[in-house]
Amino acid sequence: MEPKVIVIAGPTCSGKTSLGILLAERLNSEIISADSRQIYRYLNIGTAKPDKVLLKKTKHHFIDILDPDEDYNVSWFENGALEIITRLIANNKIPIAAGGSGLYIKALVDGIFDTVETDCEYRKELLEKKKRYGNEFLYDELRKVDPEGADKMLQQNWKRVIRALEVYHLTGKPIGEHHSEYKRETKLKFVQYGLRWEREVLYKNIEKRIDEMIKQGLVDETKSLIEKYDSNLNSLNTVGYKEIISYLKKEVTLDRAIDLIKRNTRRYAKRQLTWFRADDRIVWFDVASYKDLETIAGKIIRREDIQ
Repeated sequence: MEPKVIVIAGPTCSGKTSLGILLAERLNSEIISADSRQIYRYLNIGTAKPDKVLLKKTKHHFIDILDPDEDYNVSWFENGALEIITRLIANNKIPIAAGGSGLYIKALVDGIFDTVETDCEYRKELLEKKKRYGNEFLYDELRKVDPEGADKMLQQNWKRVIRALEVYHLTGKPIGEHHSEYKRETKLKFVQYGLRWEREVLYKNIEKRIDEMIKQGLVDETKSLIEKYDSNLNSLNTVGYKEIISYLKKEVTLDRAIDLIKRNTRRYAKRQLTWFRADDRIVWFDVASYKDLETIAGKIIRREDIQ
């Protein structure tokens, strides 16, 4: 029988972290965080990182492993996560992955295409265009040749945009087409679950979380980060931080920055839902239909016939 790996996916503010912790406690296991920003130290409030008590109570991997100015990519995540999964299974534990990064989840479940070489001259050209015209220009260039791929990316995630342009330049095919053709050989069975909310309720959850982030000190956290690091770092070009950076640079008022965080987070959640709904292997739980997340955790355990 193939060893199982439980994957909890879904949009921001849906309860993935809480459900993952409940499963890890009941199965005496550990959590692999599939979040592309919680890997960075010091980005705590703005990434809704689990607090120190929870991190101490339940072992999490890929949280606080890099400084904000260090590079990281999805291929490294895939390889590192598979190493941890192998170790957990060898110790008779069922690995649990939880996160909202669709690309990280895909890399974990299916593997990620990463075989096209780098064209140094073309990449240099793209970086020069980014410097001269900004992220939006590169994003618009990608939309011209790969609109479907562009829809799955944030324009501020310029490294992914540049890589997608580079792959198209070298192969004449969208990067998503390469991803769909690639299949990693594995003896693992990934079982995927998602938490689904009514759109209006999810948006209220988002607004509540952002208000709480402001109360917890998101402004001070961001100020501390840009005093120590370049404000143009990719890790800080993230919803929550980039709007507060604009406020600290006196480009917008604090109220406007907060409104922008809420709007951009709603848009991000919508993109996450679009991504995950395209995967018909995900079993969705309508949260409102259950008493609490503990009930959903129990249902997953019974469904997989694991204790």
